[in-house]
Amino acid sequence: MASILYSAFNGAMVTTASPVVITTGTAIKSLMQLSTPASAGIEVVEWGISFDGSAAATPGVCELVSTVAVAATVTAYVAADFTKVSFGPGQRTSILTLGVANSGFTASAEGTVTATRQFDTQLLPPTAPYIKQFPLERGPTAALSEFLRCRVKFGTAINALCYVVWAE
Repeated sequence: MASILYSAFNGAMVTTASPVVITTGTAIKSLMQLSTPASAGIEVVEWGISFDGSAAATPGVCELVSTVAVAATVTAYVAADFTKVSFGPGQRTSILTLGVANSGFTASAEGTVTATRQFDTQLLPPTAPYIKQFPLERGPTAALSEFLRCRVKFGTAINALCYVVWAE
């Protein structure tokens, strides 16, 4: 059976307005979090992040990680916030778990994370976009009941947009 690809940005699905950028802050902040159910995981195909900085400044840490058993408190996604990038058997909606302690964006609390699996970590200037594509069937996986997060930390707050494309 072929995988179906989905994508989400760090915000609600856009309709008649532009995407809303999220301020990074000077402490670790999860811009988005995807929560896998206890029955299945997801494979990351691509992720990216960009900023609205207009002048060179000290780079910030940008990372794609998974955490187990510790969720950030987020603004919850709804099913319509996930874009079906490709179509496959059943035309089903995403399996991700929704809710403020599950899949969402703009973390208001990070939780006490004691362990992560780092999939990609970069020092990026606030003027640069970054895109990472993983080879098909070789991308990192968020296993059962894990939380995939796009996290950032900058010395000076800057606005950001990020996204993840995943296979189920």
